[in-house]
Amino acid sequence: MKNKTGLIIIFAGLAIAAGIFFIGNSKGNSNDGSSNTNKVSATTVQNSEIKDGVQYITIDAKGGYSPKVSTAKAGIPTKLIVRTNGTYDCSSALSIRSVGFQKILNRTGEETIDLGTPVAGTPIRGVCGMGMYSFVVNFE
Repeated sequence: MKNKTGLIIIFAGLAIAAGIFFIGNSKGNSNDGSSNTNKVSATTVQNSEIKDGVQYITIDAKGGYSPKVSTAKAGIPTKLIVRTNGTYDCSSALSIRSVGFQKILNRTGEETIDLGTPVAGTPIRGVCGMGMYSFVVNFE
């Protein structure tokens, strides 16, 4: 009888630990495209550079988009570089409605997308083909 009680306690402890682990890892990882993307958050990454008067913003696509939130300068001709590396998920099917871009990206490579000359306060949003993953570029 003691062995059964001990096993029950061990399994209950493991179940509780697993539940805490999964709940803790799910916070802040929502890919549902919910609307907190207008704010520049603490996770914003500066992933842009200006070369010869053109601003280049680089985003990686694999299992979602990274970074999810970027900040760049407004009023400068801008191009978005989306990099893939063995990307076989829905993040390879990219849509950026505001610039009329929709394409299934190569599994590995780079896609350069002309964003024109963005206006301050008007973010550019990208979303995968299934709507699971998204990213936003805020322009200041």
